[in-house]
Amino acid sequence: MSHPHAEFCWTELMTRDLDGAKAFYAATLGWTFTPHDDAGTYWVAHKDDRPVAGLFLMEGEAFDSIPDHWFCYIGTDDLEATLKKARAAGAQVLREPFEAAGYRMVILRDAAGAAIGFSQDLSESA
Repeated sequence: MSHPHAEFCWTELMTRDLDGAKAFYAATLGWTFTPHDDAGTYWVAHKDDRPVAGLFLMEGEAFDSIPDHWFCYIGTDDLEATLKKARAAGAQVLREPFEAAGYRMVILRDAAGAAIGFSQDLSESA
């Protein structure tokens, strides 16, 4: 799935109740779900066989003070360049760049304090 530069490209529900969330969005929007990992902690929601969102199980002490929420990513053609600009503009990195499922991502807090992710599709940079 291509990530247009500087546009929102992915969203995921961070939740402690995957079964409840899947039931709610299946009943409300007709989404179907497939597991993305063997542990069952990340699921992909589909609308008409097209991926539309992720669902992530928040578990462990790292998430104790974080309420369930939707989290968004913005696409970038060059994650390192975008991160450098974000830091210069006052961003605080919450999770250093990492790779998952063919993407390179970073999670930060913008200058106003809002958490956001940036994501680069690695298949487009080959």
